[in-house]
Amino acid sequence: MLGEVASDVGAPRETCAQPVLVDLDHADDAAVVGHADGQALVLTADVIAPLVDDAEAFGAIAACNSLSDVWAMGGQPRFALNLMFFPDDALPRSVLVDILRGGSAVCRRAGVAIVGGHTVRDQELKYGLSVTGEVAPGAVLSNRTARPGQALVLSKALGTGVIGQAIKGGHASPAEIAAAVASMTLLNQGALAIGRDHGVTACTDVTGFGLLGHLHELAAASGLAARIDLAGVGALPGVLALAAAGHVPGGAVRNRAHVLEAWVDLEQGVPEEWIALL
Repeated sequence: MLGEVASDVGAPRETCAQPVLVDLDHADDAAVVGHADGQALVLTADVIAPLVDDAEAFGAIAACNSLSDVWAMGGQPRFALNLMFFPDDALPRSVLVDILRGGSAVCRRAGVAIVGGHTVRDQELKYGLSVTGEVAPGAVLSNRTARPGQALVLSKALGTGVIGQAIKGGHASPAEIAAAVASMTLLNQGALAIGRDHGVTACTDVTGFGLLGHLHELAAASGLAARIDLAGVGALPGVLALAAAGHVPGGAVRNRAHVLEAWVDLEQGVPEEWIALL
């Protein structure tokens, strides 16, 4: 999150009688469109594969992940639809029920109503939400609205991808898993409220492209560069040692090739495990 001055999103685009305030042009976390009552709607859909073995915890993590896209735009999520891809020939239906239970519990905690959804037979288990939220047009937080001289603030520690990879290989300890699940199921609505109090103008949800990938999108959209001091970056318990031992997800390898080599200048001596984490 970045702070100091009021939000300044680009000029609205007229489509279907309502202005489109934010679309896919700058890799924002969600779309924002005008609404007849003067508010704007925040629209997003996000689906992930399991990061943990516990079905209910996975449902909670996936729901938090989906809702965070709305908070990243400065909005408040209101309604959600379940999106489930389920291999019913390989897993009992009780697993599906547990996943939905976890997602439902998170939505209740966030004050979001699940009003429907869709289930598809699929060989790979995936779950997430399509979420509709609302935001005042002048309060949108976009990738385009960062300002020179602002501080970068992480609302959570890094390392969920490393923990997920270590879980797959049976190398993550119960304490490390518990800490990661607690972080991944912590709602970001509190972070948004604190950010508002301190004049945040831009925000992005750090997920599949890693901190460097998402920060590059934000900086590029705002016409800026950014500097990261490792001393200010938090890591989940155990993840640096796990990354040093090679428990790095394939996405981190692809991100490195895509972002690190093209857009990032590394100072000498940055440890490999930190590079993987970023």
